[in-house]
Amino acid sequence: MFEVLAFVYENYYADEGCPEPAHLQRKLSAVGFASDEIEDALAWLQGLNSAAHSARPRVPETLEASAKLAAEPWLRQPLPTSVRIYPPYEQNHLGPQCLGFIRFLDSAGVLPAHLREVVLDRAMAAPGGPVALDELKVIILMVYWSFGLEPDALVLDELCDDANDRVAH
Repeated sequence: MFEVLAFVYENYYADEGCPEPAHLQRKLSAVGFASDEIEDALAWLQGLNSAAHSARPRVPETLEASAKLAAEPWLRQPLPTSVRIYPPYEQNHLGPQCLGFIRFLDSAGVLPAHLREVVLDRAMAAPGGPVALDELKVIILMVYWSFGLEPDALVLDELCDDANDRVAH
């Protein structure tokens, strides 16, 4: 599935967005991806679209909605000093390497809370055992893309970097 997502990102990130699912499915089949991988990737992308839509900050439309938002602080964005606690099922599915990478991006100030939650949602939707760091990086790129954002150049470099090619000094 992640090979399909990487292909979609590489071929459509500069455009306004992905083509319709039926057209994308035909294109991916023509390129040679297996039908089960395509179906998994399309379902994952649909979930990304839903998660990104629900995570966008909302502006209250009425005075009552604004008052409710002010009265219920848990409906607001977390404070910069807030700490995200990961329950055991997230810890097991993400593993220490991915959790450390998310914490690194969070502490660097390049992964705001609403994006982090979408990343976590999509990582938890990934099939299989613990998510590999390379898979998490693809997820993060896809989340940035779904919000119409481009990561900072240094963050993009870190997301596209292969740690196996690094030379120790």
